Amino acid sequence: MAKQEELVFGIHAVKALIERAPERFIELWLLKGRDDERLMPVINLARKYGINAQFVQRKVLDDKSSGEQHQGVLARVKAEKPLTEADLDDILSRADAKGEQAFLLILDGVTDPHNLGACLRNADAAGVQAIIVPKDNAARITGVVRKVAVGAAESVPLVQVTNLARTMKSLQQMGIWIIGTAGETDKCLYDVKLSGPMALVMGAEGKGMRRLTRENCDELVKLPMAGSVSSLNVSVATGICLFEMVRQRRL
Repeated sequence: MAKQEELVFGIHAVKALIERAPERFIELWLLKGRDDERLMPVINLARKYGINAQFVQRKVLDDKSSGEQHQGVLARVKAEKPLTEADLDDILSRADAKGEQAFLLILDGVTDPHNLGACLRNADAAGVQAIIVPKDNAARITGVVRKVAVGAAESVPLVQVTNLARTMKSLQQMGIWIIGTAGETDKCLYDVKLSGPMALVMGAEGKGMRRLTRENCDELVKLPMAGSVSSLNVSVATGICLFEMVRQRRL
């Protein structure tokens, strides 16, 4: 498949993309014989926007999705241009115009597509305006990511930046407080102020944040761990941190 195209699969992912950008669809394949209440909204949306759907056997979908869980729906679409630092400025400007304080998530070195998809889902639920990732050594939006994100990949912008430390400094100059997560700090998540314009930084599983990323955080926090395990999955920890921030922002 050409780099200008990508595959999207899963009911929620395909439905969300039809709603957001029907003009990107090139081909849509649906499982032959399946017309249940979960798939019908996708079929109806495709008809509404004039997207030609082909009904095929399961093996065709299995082969095209390389064995991933496609849920009976798969699409070939035009790839979207990655968002950059300039787009991040626009995102923050639009939020400010609506009277919203900055609320960002930074992922440093998260390379697993399932974790990125789950983080996108968390971010969407919490109201995060954008996720920032480094251009290198980071997961990208793929069919797997969209499937795991269940539609959140279409609603939460993923911004790729060339130099993460430089971007963090730029955010700080805008008055955005940057909170990083690190197991070696003495500060607990629940003991620090997490309201106001803010960005949360989550590092890769095992390695955590890179040294330069850690040094550019305004404050480091950790989750209280009472059991024998030393850390949580990055997407689980992200959800906990984001919703503590949501709780404090609502006080």
